[in-house]
This record gives sequence, C-alpha cells and structure tokens, in this order.
Amino acid sequence: MLIDKARRLLNPSARSNVAPFIVMEVMEAAARIEASGGHVIHMEVGQPVAPAPSTAIAAAQAALAAKRVPYTAALGIPSLRARIAAHYVESYGVDLDPERVAVTTGSSGGFILAFLALFDPGDRVAIASPGYPPYRHILRALGCEPVLIETDAATRWAITPEALLAAHRTAPLKGVVVASPANPTGTMMEAQALQALIEAAEDAGIRFVSDEIYHGLDYAFPAETAVRFSDRAVVINSFSKYFCMTGWRVGWMVLPPTLVRPVERLQQNLAISVPTLSQIAAEAAFDGRAEMEAVKHGYEENRQILLRGLPEAGFDRILPVDGAFYLYADVSRFTEDSLDFAKRMLEQAGVAATPGVDFDPLRGRHFLRFCYAGAAAEMHEAVERIGRWLRRG
Repeated sequence: MLIDKARRLLNPSARSNVAPFIVMEVMEAAARIEASGGHVIHMEVGQPVAPAPSTAIAAAQAALAAKRVPYTAALGIPSLRARIAAHYVESYGVDLDPERVAVTTGSSGGFILAFLALFDPGDRVAIASPGYPPYRHILRALGCEPVLIETDAATRWAITPEALLAAHRTAPLKGVVVASPANPTGTMMEAQALQALIEAAEDAGIRFVSDEIYHGLDYAFPAETAVRFSDRAVVINSFSKYFCMTGWRVGWMVLPPTLVRPVERLQQNLAISVPTLSQIAAEAAFDGRAEMEAVKHGYEENRQILLRGLPEAGFDRILPVDGAFYLYADVSRFTEDSLDFAKRMLEQAGVAATPGVDFDPLRGRHFLRFCYAGAAAEMHEAVERIGRWLRRG
C-alpha cells in the first residue's frame, strides 16, 4: 500500500506526456558513434557551425571582465530593445516602437510566452504540416489543441486563407502559427501571400503568430515581416540562426501594445529576465552583420552543392529551397519508414539527418530533412557517402 502511494506521488503529469523532439535523439545517437571513434557528418540539427559575431563575443567578454552580471528588466535591457526596433527600420523600412519589443530566452521562450498570453486550455491553434515539432508539443503541454493543416506543392507548402478558414469552420480556431522561411522545408511565403493570410485570420478573429527566426537567410526572394501588415500579430525571432548564437539562448518578440504588460508579468514569474551576458552580446551582434553575410554566402554555396548532388545520389524530389538552411527530400522511392531509414543512413553511411516524422506525423515517413549549415567540404562528402550507400543497398 505504501509503495503504491509513493508511486502515485511520483507519476508525471498528463501535460508532460508530449512526444520527443526526434532530432535531439538523432543527435545523441550520432554522438555515441563519434564517442566510439566514428566520423559523422551532422545534417540533423538546425545549428550553424560558424561562431557568433566577433562583436558579440567581445562585448560579452568585456561585460564578464566587469565581474558583475545582474538581473535585467523582465522585458530586456532597454538599449537592446531599442536596437531590435531599429533593426526593423534598417531591414524592412518599418517603424517600430521599442516598447513593443520583449527579449526572450531564444524563440522557444518566446513561443511559451506567446501561447500563454494568447491562448487558454482547450483553444485550437492551427499549424502547418510539415512544421516545427515544438509548436504542437508546447501547445499540448499548455492544454491547447494543435490543429494540423496539410500543405502541398500546389500552395508552395504554406497555409492558405482558404485552408485556414475551412479548418475554422470545422471548429473555431483561436490562433495560427506561421513560419517563413519554414522549418523543415525551407520554403517561403511571398509578401502578398503572407498579407492575405494575416488579413483572413484577423477578419475571422484568429490570432496570428509569425515565426521569423530564419529571416536574413533568404535566397529566392526577400523575407517579409508580419509587422508590416499588422500591429495585432505576434512576431517571434531569435539570434540563434542568422547570428549563429544558438547556445546563447536569446531572442525577441514584437507584441501588440495590449500584450506587452501580460508578457512582462509572465516573464517576471517564469524567468525573471533573460541572461544578461546574452543580451549584451545580442546588442553587439548587430554590428557584426558583415561576418554573418559571409556565413550566409557559405550556406548558399552549400545549398547549391546539395541541389546538384542529392538528385545525382538518388534524392531527386526536393521541396523548394527558398531560405533557412534546410532541404526537405522525398525518400519514398527508398523507404516507407523515414525513421528507420535515417537510423540506417547514420549507422552505415555516417550521415545524420532528421526523419520527416518529426515534422509531419502523417506523411513524414516519406521525407528526410537535411541541414546545410555546416562546411562546404562536409556537404560534398555527405553527398558522396549517401550515393555510395544507396548504390550498395
């Protein structure tokens, strides 16, 4: 009886029963191979191999030398918030009040704050499929219902106003989360399509969350911000991708004025503030854009290596690679189980990629995501390894 009671006290909550983020488990499997002496080409995790801008590193070192790293205001260091607002003028020609900016612990912290501020348990929130897994996992952990809207080539793998409103008619939606450039596909929405979707959502009373974490990494055409089209949308961005600052865990939100105080209260209680050194480095990162543009040119080279090499190796059905640093390949000619396929490719070819089931529970068994944020030499070697492996199989 006492043992049963103790077990009941240790049972995890129902809300913690979310699916794993499979890409992290692939990374762990790759690490085990490397620990035993193997050489793995990492194309699984969306993480640049380039360092943060030298300006960011120098600013953090100088702050650390001062020996005191205190809390900051919950919404962030005022000068950083102002610098982020200035970024919208520089990059998009859009004026933005710094008071609408909230600094977050990466985009992940931004999604938690946004979903808590916007939605209540039971609310239905639309997301694209394929799409970034933590959208639906965080929503479920918060008691919300993620609603997957399937996308395809006919809509350039983006949610359309028609598809959104059809889902809304089935049962009312409280929100929609949209990413452009998107993860895992790398596809982007043109400005007119983004504006039309925002207007359709807001006309129907659906709150719009724009994930802009891959802005700056656009190749087909310039990425557009939702800030241009609405002051009611919530925009989430981060220093992780373009500025190569994944482990620094610092991002930002652009909020409607009515949400600034609710988000501030949530941040005060959930995190107090974002790490001070990361905020100081983030502000200085904007002065290192020349370095980051050079890194971006490297991604463009890698993109071309894969677009030439993967079809020759056998992966000849690839979604539009407009931006970010991902390539989403159809592998259905080789397998009906992308999870098993990715496992074998890792073990037998030494190339780590993420199975599509991480991003699309329904059709993902036919896809793999490749991240090309590494070195060009590794992209060439990955293509060669995959080609040899497929020919052997």
